[in-house]
Amino acid sequence: MSQIVSLSAKISRLRRSYKKAIKAPIIKAQPTSSSNLRPNTILSEPNKSALTLASQEMSTVEPPLILGNNLTLDPFPQQLPDAASSTVLIVGGGVTGLVTAWVLLDQGYRVTIISKEWASFTDQQRLTSQIAGALWEYPPAVCGQHTDAMSLSKSKRWCMVAYNIWAAIASNPKLASLAGVQMRSSNFFFPFPIEDQPTQYRKMQEIEKSGVQGFQRAPNLIQKQGIDPRFGAVDAYEHMAPVIDTDRCMEWLMILVQSKGAKFHTETVTDDLFNCEQELLSRFSADVLINCTGLSALTTAADKTCYPLRGALIRVVNDGTDFPKVDSSLAITADAASDNEIVFIVPRNDNILLIGGVAQPQRWELDFTLESPEIQRMRARAEAFLPGLKRARLDPEYPIAQGLRPARERNIRVERELRTRTVSLHGEQLEEPSRIIHSYGHGGSGWSLSFGCAADVAALVEDVLHNLPASGMTMQEKVEVEDVHVQAVWNRSLRDEPIRAKL
Repeated sequence: MSQIVSLSAKISRLRRSYKKAIKAPIIKAQPTSSSNLRPNTILSEPNKSALTLASQEMSTVEPPLILGNNLTLDPFPQQLPDAASSTVLIVGGGVTGLVTAWVLLDQGYRVTIISKEWASFTDQQRLTSQIAGALWEYPPAVCGQHTDAMSLSKSKRWCMVAYNIWAAIASNPKLASLAGVQMRSSNFFFPFPIEDQPTQYRKMQEIEKSGVQGFQRAPNLIQKQGIDPRFGAVDAYEHMAPVIDTDRCMEWLMILVQSKGAKFHTETVTDDLFNCEQELLSRFSADVLINCTGLSALTTAADKTCYPLRGALIRVVNDGTDFPKVDSSLAITADAASDNEIVFIVPRNDNILLIGGVAQPQRWELDFTLESPEIQRMRARAEAFLPGLKRARLDPEYPIAQGLRPARERNIRVERELRTRTVSLHGEQLEEPSRIIHSYGHGGSGWSLSFGCAADVAALVEDVLHNLPASGMTMQEKVEVEDVHVQAVWNRSLRDEPIRAKL
């Protein structure tokens, strides 16, 4: 509770910081229809053409989330709630819950978040959202999860929505500092020519077309980044990607959503939400309940397909004193490594470098130490890859971070609860749909998919409020993949068109 009280004290500071920060422009990205644009937004002729193309190609998908359009950085809701506004109860205070709250608050909903714990900044165990590597990735992620067709189909759209919002935040230096978001070169290396592996080659082609900034295929990155040639990397590509300082960003998100009107309530839910749905909705005067509980969905959704994917990161000082300062992310993904062991080297901020990684399914213990064989092997692998790291000093305050990624055997779940209740009305037995929406199973990709999943949740909230019947997730692969390429049109046409966030 003291954490929440302290957040309230920071809101006035946030408002002052925003007033200064938003004087600098942010970059507006990929609207899909003219109805989404502010009335005073003027499109150039090339942008009008892109607008027509996007409207034609994306007429069957939800309008995307666009920073500066239907999502704002202002410390108050874009659309103020009124007496008729619905209330949404979110269970879960990690990045998925906070970003979902932000999206809904700006749409005029009242939001309450309940969580058993909140982001902390001590030497105690931190939230999974804080421990995450938080390098934006095009799916599948470095840790090798979400390879099923459903997750790949939807994640390609979700990740691009998030990419453009994080990139827009990073484009404003003062906001980037407040939020802990930077755009950095992200380098991926391969022990084989990429064409020799059809899956990797197809992924590279999709990334190039997706609209990410600065893509180039460049095997000379191996020499440029100081990779030891004996490690066996023979091919590489790079692009710009958001890298998030999770401690700073979690604090920023908490302050932001609270300033927009979210209420925080500390409580542990120990039952299937379907069983306590009516009680929670009644107690919090809510109309919709959203499950963002991550690994706890084992209980809160009675989903036995959820499982932990244990991970760990070593934190070293990256100030240029002991080895050449690393300014780019360097990775070999699980599906590209010959031994399925990850190389993951990511600047957390200007002073700390993360070294990983580990991905161990079905392991619940958080008992890694620097002497653990897996950690020693992880560090040795990184040092063989980038020899300068042999001289690296550990972060004296927080040398090792470890946590449990919230994985799921099937696809990431962003859908309504499919169980129904039998109710009696005028002597007739009817099936009543649940008012629960689920958003969990993100594995190691919570930050990469955050805004994309939140946008879909917001659409499902409308379905609940209109009493529409629930339906399961479906794979519309053609639409989803096309969406990525249409966003590329918008990124190219609008990337250099700045707008100012409005107070």
